[in-house]
Amino acid sequence: MGTSWSNEANDTSQQSPTQAKPLTPKNDAKLVHSNSNNNNLHNKPNEATKLLPKLPHNFEAIIKDSDRAIDKSSIEQLYQQLHAGVYLNGKKKKYWVEKKGNINCFMMFANDLSITWADNTNYWNLHNVETSEDGNITIAQLKNVCWLEVHGKINTTKLSPGITYQVSYIIKLENTSYGWEVPIKLRLTLPNGTKQEHQECLKEKPKEEWVPIRVGEFVASSENVGDVQFSLFEYEGGNWKKGLVIKGANIEPKI
Repeated sequence: MGTSWSNEANDTSQQSPTQAKPLTPKNDAKLVHSNSNNNNLHNKPNEATKLLPKLPHNFEAIIKDSDRAIDKSSIEQLYQQLHAGVYLNGKKKKYWVEKKGNINCFMMFANDLSITWADNTNYWNLHNVETSEDGNITIAQLKNVCWLEVHGKINTTKLSPGITYQVSYIIKLENTSYGWEVPIKLRLTLPNGTKQEHQECLKEKPKEEWVPIRVGEFVASSENVGDVQFSLFEYEGGNWKKGLVIKGANIEPKI
């Protein structure tokens, strides 16, 4: 964190810094055989004729980064954990599977994002807070900057093929916030270089309330594999800004 991906210059007083192959099941259902030993997910001989539901795309590779051991003693036990959500990489990410459609979803918390000046306590305060949904997580609180730049990325191999995903930053503005007269910019960059960009005026957003700020949408495709990058930035207006709190970035199916 604290490293900017942008190469654009700015003449304000604040300077830009320099910047085992997973087991993947077939898409169709298959019969469970009594002699199958697929991670003990189906260990009851009397269920040999039951249809095995399709397992989530690439889930075994994803849960290798789980913060705690995953109970795979039964398919029911596995899905119970995946539907509730699994924390990854020291609770920098949350991975869960949407029940309807069996779709991979992710939340990247603030300490998994690249935030310019985040390592300077004059500009940002990264600290833990208690939440009702995720317990203790790290958030990023903006103290004062004129160069605002936040980036995240996710590899398409972790996403369910053929699904239209939407990326959103989850943010809130404090009552004491100021400097948001100039709209922020949001940019989504696909592996093939295709970009989506638009502006959003944060001044009009409600205060002291978590709200999603949409970055863009895309279809997870085997023809466009690699990192999807998503950015939130504003450094051309020259305004000093305060009071933005970043929870993280959501990567979920478009509703």
